[in-house]
Amino acid sequence: MSAFYEGLRNLFIGLAEAGTLPEAFQYAFVINSLLCALVIGPLLGCVGTMVVAKRMAFFSQAVGNAALTGVAIGVLIGESYTSPYISMFSFCIAFGILLNYTKGRTKMSSDTLIGVFLSISLALGASLILFVSARVNTHILESVLFGSILTVNDLDMNILLVVTVITLALGIPLYNRMMVSSLNQSLAHVRGIKVDALEYIFVILLTIITVACVKIIGAILVEALLLIPAAAARNISRNLKSFVWMTVLISTLSCIGGILIPMQWDLPLPSGGAIVLVAAIFFILTTSLKGILPVFREARM
Repeated sequence: MSAFYEGLRNLFIGLAEAGTLPEAFQYAFVINSLLCALVIGPLLGCVGTMVVAKRMAFFSQAVGNAALTGVAIGVLIGESYTSPYISMFSFCIAFGILLNYTKGRTKMSSDTLIGVFLSISLALGASLILFVSARVNTHILESVLFGSILTVNDLDMNILLVVTVITLALGIPLYNRMMVSSLNQSLAHVRGIKVDALEYIFVILLTIITVACVKIIGAILVEALLLIPAAAARNISRNLKSFVWMTVLISTLSCIGGILIPMQWDLPLPSGGAIVLVAAIFFILTTSLKGILPVFREARM
């Protein structure tokens, strides 16, 4: 895949040097970030619709905080502290499965239970990071919290691509059944849909997506990019189909805009924060449209 990425980078750099594309495309890191944005935008957009439908807005934040613990464990077992993917994926998947297992065996509401797990994961991660801080520069761990889409490398892109393929392979055939089970579990049971199994599949998919995006967007901001585009699209969507497509569009435009706008106007903004701010602007615009235009006030999504 490295040769493929290198070919794309050379193509865009050549077009930029010829004046066909903006000057910013002469830099490899800009091309890498835009390639990631074109994958992350649609991916988080599609998954975000399900997150909103399932009312799991804070689940990805809990998993993101668990990624801190995964990083610390990776350092302890000798993984590279810049990309400890084995420990992050292993710990976060176990964390997500345990959270979902506990949810089915307690009378607590989902948001309360997720809040408990979020607090535990944050405390455990912070404690372990302090424990291993003598081995690594703790400033490097900031990329886990806030991400840096402008510093992604071929390994990060490969991980993201593999996770995207897995998500598409499982998500597309199961999407309608997942949505039905999210909106009406009684109807799903009547139709013979295995609600519990689908719940575990979705939790695992959401977990690996969150981990794959942590270094790029940041543990704190992945949850925002899952939620805000879907909330913005919900303001102006009249049916499920438009809800999904509008969410994907807003999420993708937010990723691209968050990368290019700070470069264009020399704004001192981190890429992850800029992406979420652009998504927030879309949310403000759609909320305003819903309040002003009657056609959007009638939206029921």
